Amino acid sequence: MTRCRTLPVFLPLILLAAIPAARAQDADRFTLRVGAMSASADTTLSASTTFMGEPYRFSENFGFGSDEWVPRIDGVFRVADRHRLVFDYFNYDKKRRETLGEDISFDDVTIPAGSFARAELDFQLASLLYDYAVVENEDFSLGLQIGAEWAKAEATLLAEAGAERWTDRASEDGFAPVVGVRLTARPGDRWLLNLQGQYLDAGWGDFGDYDGSISRINALAEYRFTDNFGMFGGYEWYRLDVKRDVRGDFIDDGIVGWDQRFKGPVVGVTLAF
Repeated sequence: MTRCRTLPVFLPLILLAAIPAARAQDADRFTLRVGAMSASADTTLSASTTFMGEPYRFSENFGFGSDEWVPRIDGVFRVADRHRLVFDYFNYDKKRRETLGEDISFDDVTIPAGSFARAELDFQLASLLYDYAVVENEDFSLGLQIGAEWAKAEATLLAEAGAERWTDRASEDGFAPVVGVRLTARPGDRWLLNLQGQYLDAGWGDFGDYDGSISRINALAEYRFTDNFGMFGGYEWYRLDVKRDVRGDFIDDGIVGWDQRFKGPVVGVTLAF
């Protein structure tokens, strides 16, 4: 199932092997890629602590149902031959609702059938990086990146059981330095291949009591119909892996962890000037 869905996205990569190399395109001053990602989200919540002298550990996976098409934007401003500014933005916003099919009783409390719980996750990631090309020629470019990244995660839970209603919301955001690497190749007159990887450590920036990392990898193939317009397809992967220390009257050395992953094919259009 997965192979059939992603094969059309990577078909341009396969066809590149049969296309002879040609004169590279003239360098664009500004490139904007606007598209969408069919994002699959996997969430793992974990905790470990010592309660009244006894160690406890917990880990469970949660899903948000089917894949969600979410917006994705990135761009490049070429300042000089080896100097670029690279920016990107990703936003995942998904709701999931579950309805209880039958009554559930706990001692003298009964949760009636038809009660529901709705969870929403809103995750945003934006970065601005300076990219210096350590290798730069007509057919190939290798860049090292450093900059800043902003991340925000917001979770909301709403539950109703009969006349009772309960809601809660948690939100965290912050900035941190980010480092990355970029590989760009032009195997044909109208083709471009781009591969990027970026890494952020929460301890480098303003993420409060959280520790962990944010990682991102993306690859795309782009075809230009004209010098100023093209289309691209590829694949993207994000991982948010954070932990937070907790303390309480009966808890020592408690840690709560959140491992959030997004992955899926991306498609969109390119505008260049």
